Amino acid sequence: MKLVVVSAGLSVPSSTRLLADRLATATADRVPAEIQVVELRDLAVEIAHNLTNGFPGKKLAAALTAVTEADGLIAVTPVFSASYSGLFKSFFDVLEKDALVGKPVLIAATGGSARHSLVLDHALRPLFAYLRAIVLPTAVYAASEDWGAEGLPERIDRAAGELATLMQGLSATRPADGPTVVPFADQLAALNISPSGV
Repeated sequence: MKLVVVSAGLSVPSSTRLLADRLATATADRVPAEIQVVELRDLAVEIAHNLTNGFPGKKLAAALTAVTEADGLIAVTPVFSASYSGLFKSFFDVLEKDALVGKPVLIAATGGSARHSLVLDHALRPLFAYLRAIVLPTAVYAASEDWGAEGLPERIDRAAGELATLMQGLSATRPADGPTVVPFADQLAALNISPSGV
């Protein structure tokens, strides 16, 4: 299976990338998956060009393909002005509109204050619901004071467990001889998941 991590951190080192790596490692500990990280910082110019001319550059095209073909996605952004970063949103703006349909997505964010934690439910969750992804119940927010504190490792483990379970379950509903042809509603039914309850 293939697990793709989209990190919108801008600094080096980045707390956003650190959280993304911890989530990916915790998921890969539970399900055998090849991890590919997409650093949006490195794609900023190509994303801007794609928005203005409609054509992705070589690196951006590879990143978009990776996300489209992933069995599971981890999407992590820093909080800017009480929402996701513009770079994060721009990447998903240039993604094909059906690329995330039925794809399990773990959402996460980092910020300087715990006051921004609602960004997960008021910005990220609606974005991925609009893109018709399966957004996991557990989202992870890490404020500056969360690093090294109690609670964050447990939230990471819980979210990673949900993603691994859903990746394995959806993979089991796919035919062995080709791409997914099972209707999405049937995949959810096989996992005892109600579309309205995801």
